Amino acid sequence: MYHNPVMLSQCIEALNINPEGTYVDVTFGGGGHSLGILEKIKGGRLIAFDQDEDARKEAEKIDHRSFTFCKANFRYMKKYLKLSGVAQVNGILADLGISSHQIDVPERGFSTRFEGPLDMRMDRSAGTTAEAVVMTYPEEKLHKVLGMYGELKNARTAARAVVAARGKTPIRTTMDLKTAMKNVAPKGKENKYFAQVFQALRIEVNDEMKALEDFLHQCAEVMAPDGRLVVLSYHSLEDRMVKNFLRTGKALGELEKDFYGNAIRPFDQVAKQEADDEEVAVNKRARSARLRVGVKRQEQVVR
Repeated sequence: MYHNPVMLSQCIEALNINPEGTYVDVTFGGGGHSLGILEKIKGGRLIAFDQDEDARKEAEKIDHRSFTFCKANFRYMKKYLKLSGVAQVNGILADLGISSHQIDVPERGFSTRFEGPLDMRMDRSAGTTAEAVVMTYPEEKLHKVLGMYGELKNARTAARAVVAARGKTPIRTTMDLKTAMKNVAPKGKENKYFAQVFQALRIEVNDEMKALEDFLHQCAEVMAPDGRLVVLSYHSLEDRMVKNFLRTGKALGELEKDFYGNAIRPFDQVAKQEADDEEVAVNKRARSARLRVGVKRQEQVVR
């Protein structure tokens, strides 16, 4: 299977789908969530997004009059919805995890398990590769990336080790990187450590945190009142940003108030869930999944 969607039934239920409504799946991947949405649509519409060329090929397999695919990063959601003639939507789904297909293809460079080039680009036609980050970033910038996005406790030591290693021989593959950092990885916890390193590089390469911030703020602009925002996140940085947005209306968490002191926030969080043990047993990716659901508030009346 191209990709085994996480918490599929919970996501579809959380969207509270109106068969005549308009919905958006901003992380199409292998199409599992999209197919689940399409089963509920009768006369409505689904617009799906993904910047990955492999995902586009999967989308071409869906022959459904209600389905539109946009090969684009979800940070451009509002623009592409406008191009598709859509001003308001009734629900938006975002599964922020990397697809199992991307992990399982060695040449993408996402997996710590396989030898492959240090690429890690979601969109392979654009942008900086992980190799470029590892080989060209100054030590201080690498320290910041590893500490902020990988949450490494020894980020400074790790950055120093990478800079020392690349001075002797180029770091071009996933195994080159693991070799360069083997002496700074905690004994017995190497797998988790390298997963954090790869996460940090992937987030940096794809500008994921800024893209998520851009996307969340657009959700407030395009969602109809009572519409549902359903977000699956897999690490604390993403989850914190989604939590902040639902709580304050701002991804970075600064709450605004109107003239009367009322909080200006477009959504109310109505649910927070994790995958059950049964799903985790068959799909390890579900282990770290956090599902948050927000409902768009009715327009506030100015007194």
